[in-house]
Amino acid sequence: MLISAAEPVTAPAGGAELGQVIGLSIAATLVTAVLLVIAWAHRTHRIDWFDRLGRRLGAQYGEPGWSTIPTMFVASSLIVALLGFMWDVSLHAGRGRDAGPLANPAHYLILYGLFALFVAGMSAIVYPRDGEKPGIAAVRITRTWYAPVSGIFIAACGLYALIGFPLDDIWHRMFGQDVTLWGPTHLMLIGGAGLSTAGIILLNREAEIHMRARGKALPVWLRTIMTSTAFGGLLIGLSVFQAEFDFGIAQFRMVFAPMMIVAAAGLALVAARLYIGPGAAVATAVFFLLMRGIISFIVTDVMGEAHHVFPLYLGSAVLVELLAISRLRHRPLVFGAVAGLLIGTVGLVIEKLWNDQVFQFPWSQDMWAEGLLMAVPVAIASGLCGALFALGLQGRLPARNVGRAIVTGSVLVLSAAVANGLYATVPKDESAAFTLTQVGTIEKPEVTASVTLSDGVADDDPTWVQITAWQGGGAGVVTDRLRRTGADTYESTKPVPVGGNWKTLLRVQDGRTLAAVPIFLPADAPLKVDEVPALDSFTRDFVPEIDILQRERKDGSSPWLWGAANMVVLLCSLGIILGICVSVSRVARRIEQDDAAGTVDRTPTLIS
Repeated sequence: MLISAAEPVTAPAGGAELGQVIGLSIAATLVTAVLLVIAWAHRTHRIDWFDRLGRRLGAQYGEPGWSTIPTMFVASSLIVALLGFMWDVSLHAGRGRDAGPLANPAHYLILYGLFALFVAGMSAIVYPRDGEKPGIAAVRITRTWYAPVSGIFIAACGLYALIGFPLDDIWHRMFGQDVTLWGPTHLMLIGGAGLSTAGIILLNREAEIHMRARGKALPVWLRTIMTSTAFGGLLIGLSVFQAEFDFGIAQFRMVFAPMMIVAAAGLALVAARLYIGPGAAVATAVFFLLMRGIISFIVTDVMGEAHHVFPLYLGSAVLVELLAISRLRHRPLVFGAVAGLLIGTVGLVIEKLWNDQVFQFPWSQDMWAEGLLMAVPVAIASGLCGALFALGLQGRLPARNVGRAIVTGSVLVLSAAVANGLYATVPKDESAAFTLTQVGTIEKPEVTASVTLSDGVADDDPTWVQITAWQGGGAGVVTDRLRRTGADTYESTKPVPVGGNWKTLLRVQDGRTLAAVPIFLPADAPLKVDEVPALDSFTRDFVPEIDILQRERKDGSSPWLWGAANMVVLLCSLGIILGICVSVSRVARRIEQDDAAGTVDRTPTLIS
């Protein structure tokens, strides 16, 4: 046996300590109470500083207070939340699970970001008083209280994301910790924050129309820059779902990577170009690269955590801009579909050149046929939704049946692609034989490996055959794409750690096969599991990757309870999608009505 120098893992695996839960609950209650008092005092004219703040910001930025205050909150909250989120993912990748929400410093940034997002929406709702109607699509709350529909949507996104935090602890207690970005409650956090950016774009559109009706408007160049930045934020929000691939620790099949890239690109880039005008798609991609580059530098180089990269999107942005030179830009839905097709084909080829240079694992030929079958329909659907969003902002929505068909069809196409991507198999009664060579020290044991797979586990061009080591208590993830030396034999290209708290495993993906073999796993007292030692030579069976990567999950949970819990999260997510559709439709229909009556000019004050 190799010397492991392992210490048993002791962090809890079934939810946070009760004291931390109570502390967070008390803090959240106190902050909420303070905000409710401020809101009540503002609405009843007992305080005026909130009104003065909105007027001062409105005078500076050329928008009403019910728009400028939420915009300020959203801008800060999303940047802080993104930094906290990427830091959190890097901490989990490098150090493993938390001792609780208060034991992870990144959680404080995420909590602030999500709470500020909710406050942003609520400030848009609370700010109007004395019967003021904020925007042409204001929603009546009481006899004299109206709120912008986009503000209500932003508040709903913030609440949805915030609920994910306590639900995450409940989820851990019921089903164990799902150490993956794609855990249901984690998707609530990401989805709520990401889609709120669409709400802020809509809010600013409502504010623009409101101010133009009063003879006031920002300079075209300034509004263009602000709107392009907002669409860049939307692209960032939609791209967060890819973070496991960015860190090189994807727990799902590689076909998801191109599909998620084209989904984000199709929606954000197409909408930006159609709504803003020439150069907007490229500006959106450039803002994305700038912000993600800064976050990556802070997390990796300043904080010293796990390294991550991100998609380029510039190729797809240029394709959208070139297509807009044609007359198709005057037929937005056709433009969106064709742009989506280009993004899902030529755009992916360009993205592959970038991916194979900076990501840890290239897109192999093994994944391309299935990957395109998933990515192309999703890209077309996403492009159509991007065009629909731009038309809604312009007040030029197609017939209701057309819009509903596009949204419903897009949800179904995306659902089918996701369901297909989630389907993975594990070879039965197959194994891998290892010969390990110690190249490290007693304190930091490392090995190189020679591996022989059972016949038929992987073909001549698998997506990957790799060794991954992560959660070792230090910064970083160690991955090694093995070199093929024979029909079923592979060898290491660099040492990998096998001691301490490192979880080291062989991973094989080939077509639908997604399986793993443990090489070294530390003892874990809360899970009541023993160490899986790294012997000089051994043979072990393939198991589902999730059994190793998400070692903390409970196997004995009721399948009915698991299904019901996932269904609740799914329905809430569909509710958020329905919310942005209803909000955009409400604004668009009112723009159409007022335009027909000659009371509003629906043309955006942008370079278009």
